[in-house]
Amino acid sequence: MNAQGHILAIDQGTTGTTALIIAEDLSILAKVNREFPQIYPKPGWVEHDPEAIWNSVTETISEVIEVSGVDASSIKAIGITNQRETCLLWDRDTGKAIHNAIVWQCRRTAPMCAELRDAGHEQSIRDKTGLVVDAYFSGTKAAWMLDEVAGARDKAKAGELAFGTVDTFLTWRLTDGQAHVTDPSNASRTMLYDITERQWSDSLCNLLRVPANVLPQVSASAAVYGVTKGVPGLPDGIPVSGMAGDQQSALFGQLCTTSGMAKCTYGTGAFLLMNTGSELVRSSHGLLTTVGWQVGDDFHYALEGSVFIAGAAVQWLRDGLDLIESAPQIEALAASVEDSGGVTFVPALAGLGAPHWREDARGIIRGITRGTTRAHLARATLEGIALSCAELLEAMQADLGRELSELRVDGGAAANNLLMQMQADMLGCAVVRPEVIETTALGAAILAGIGAGLFEDIEAARQTWSEQRRFHAQDSEDIKELRRRWDETVERA
Repeated sequence: MNAQGHILAIDQGTTGTTALIIAEDLSILAKVNREFPQIYPKPGWVEHDPEAIWNSVTETISEVIEVSGVDASSIKAIGITNQRETCLLWDRDTGKAIHNAIVWQCRRTAPMCAELRDAGHEQSIRDKTGLVVDAYFSGTKAAWMLDEVAGARDKAKAGELAFGTVDTFLTWRLTDGQAHVTDPSNASRTMLYDITERQWSDSLCNLLRVPANVLPQVSASAAVYGVTKGVPGLPDGIPVSGMAGDQQSALFGQLCTTSGMAKCTYGTGAFLLMNTGSELVRSSHGLLTTVGWQVGDDFHYALEGSVFIAGAAVQWLRDGLDLIESAPQIEALAASVEDSGGVTFVPALAGLGAPHWREDARGIIRGITRGTTRAHLARATLEGIALSCAELLEAMQADLGRELSELRVDGGAAANNLLMQMQADMLGCAVVRPEVIETTALGAAILAGIGAGLFEDIEAARQTWSEQRRFHAQDSEDIKELRRRWDETVERA
């Protein structure tokens, strides 16, 4: 890579946007985050103002360039990673959205999904997409907008509307409408993309009533999609050359590039992905089969499982119960006792995802006695997070037919040493934390560098990944007893 070259990584998330300036050795020179409002029109509905998303992107770009001190002309590539299933429709002429973006968390299309299941379409959709039929994914959101926004279907039929997830919308805006494009990792989250055929499915588009002419072109995760034009704070002509959904980007940024490697991102929830290489593995344990990424002709699939509540359980102890004043305090509090005193906490505060898929499940704390203290509750919370993740990794190992040698970790809660040691113990394998835990943005930066020709391939970036700490598994009878109590308590959740 040119010694003066830099990469701009845009990490567009659910609550805000982070922009990073990344140097040739993939070190982070500067990072700026800008939050934007969440919109809740009705219970269970979640939206974003598309202009608020775009403004947060342009503002963080300008700020991060200023903070880094680099010349904007030194930026040689732009990579995008994004909240995945959030989607929107916009007018091709004006670039203006016809409705607020509908966020991945939004449940407004749950009745539509129930109708699809009742009509017997669940298995065929799963066979084509690797997904369960759920309001989480983008296809039914697109159908809702076409149905509910006046004149939208007529405009769509006339070729006047464009659909996309957030990566597609940002690329359109960055290139002044030159590029209407997505990558396979994001396409695979729409419930409209056939992951076996690697293309949009006509039958799924017909079933969900989404006309194919609104859909973006699906290109590789590393490619030049277009160049910047008219973007505040940026010169024209910078290649937009890499994109991947946030969890796949983190898998790539952790350099989990061979089959059997896995990562877990600990945030509000916990997201686990295991690379299955070119093999499309169908889960028999309730996991999702999804696309990892495409670089050239190299196409990777992954198994995915989500723990809906991870860091959010710690936030609940802080905000709901006032047991701690700040989230980082939980580590010292939990470490002040040797064990949880027989307390088990299943943090199903928003139902249970894979491998259970029980949206009616609720959180449960079991085993409280007169001797239970807030420290025991804190420790039980960390154990509950680790055990939730352990269930998913065990399901992945069973589906792939091989044991995990290590789990790479990132996200805010990965800084909690006690939680990471618990995770290693409950998995029975090493947990590895890298020096740089901004792996989602790094994944987008590496993809952009490859797409723009700054790196030949992933090997050029491999030497930049370094291990900060390795947590080795410690087997004990205590772990077996914890797991026994956990299994019993999950049944009651």
